[in-house]
Amino acid sequence: MRLILIGFGAVGRGFAEILRDKAKDLRAKHDFAASIIGVVTATRGSLYCADGLDIPALLSAAKAGSFASYSASAGLRRGLSGSDMIKLGAADALLELSPTNLKTAQPALETCYRALDAGLHLALANKGPVALHYADLQAQAAARGVQMRCEATVMAGTPTMQLAQEALAGCQITGARGILNGTTNYILTQMESGASYQAALEKAQALGYAEADPSGDVDGWDAAGKLLILANALFGSRLTMSDLQVSGISGISADDIHLAREQNQHYKLVAQASPSGGTVKAQRLPATDPLASVAGTTNAITLETDLLGAVTLIGAGAGSRETGAALLADLLAIHRGACNQAGASA
Repeated sequence: MRLILIGFGAVGRGFAEILRDKAKDLRAKHDFAASIIGVVTATRGSLYCADGLDIPALLSAAKAGSFASYSASAGLRRGLSGSDMIKLGAADALLELSPTNLKTAQPALETCYRALDAGLHLALANKGPVALHYADLQAQAAARGVQMRCEATVMAGTPTMQLAQEALAGCQITGARGILNGTTNYILTQMESGASYQAALEKAQALGYAEADPSGDVDGWDAAGKLLILANALFGSRLTMSDLQVSGISGISADDIHLAREQNQHYKLVAQASPSGGTVKAQRLPATDPLASVAGTTNAITLETDLLGAVTLIGAGAGSRETGAALLADLLAIHRGACNQAGASA
């Protein structure tokens, strides 16, 4: 499978490391091999080689801060855009890993449509396109006979979408509620240990969990984007941000945390969706709630089903290799689908 990567930040590098480290295992267990033929970035430049880029050299150049240090070789081209690479027709799939824009989803959305129109499979870690245009992207993928998958957009490598859409395929899912943002969960966990909100936020920033401008996390918008993806994927809805009620955790004080603990409760930023809408807000959960004990940067989700009742999944909600693992899982699912289709036609 020949891949174009749009973006090569922490997630892209984590994914590349997985391909480097697990190549033999993937071929032996899954008859799967992948090569990165193109990488496009906003700051490091771009590289393209139809015969495949050297992953160790690619990682080394990225660490140096520029693809200018990547050695010239036969067939190597520099400076191409994502659209240029798609038009060359050598790729099988495009991975959209650029920064998320939850207002317009651009410029990633346009790249996604171009990839699908060219017959490329699509796997995303970028939440914007699927949060705002999930149904349309799926419809175009189906029309072109390719797959669009987005496991990496919700709970990093923890298989939320696969659980809901594949393992629970025989169930009707009537609701979803979860802790979908590791930064806010880390801050609230620190506050339960006695830290003030400001001190907990500063520690989260020092550890790289929170950005210099943490508003996307602490005001609830990151969780809201993930909730839109879940709602529209699980319920076939066409919800938008205007259909959600969103608030964050910045108004929670140490006194609030202390009072909740006295009553055997825990504050969590809970994202909750139904077919008609959703909310993101801080809630006091009783200790018996499966979400209440989820601490640190860990994420969790509870799916309400007609056949199994409540099913709760807990796992990593962030991390470069964790998110890279979700991208790999999507590519393996695409590979299995292609193999099954080839077998059926034979």
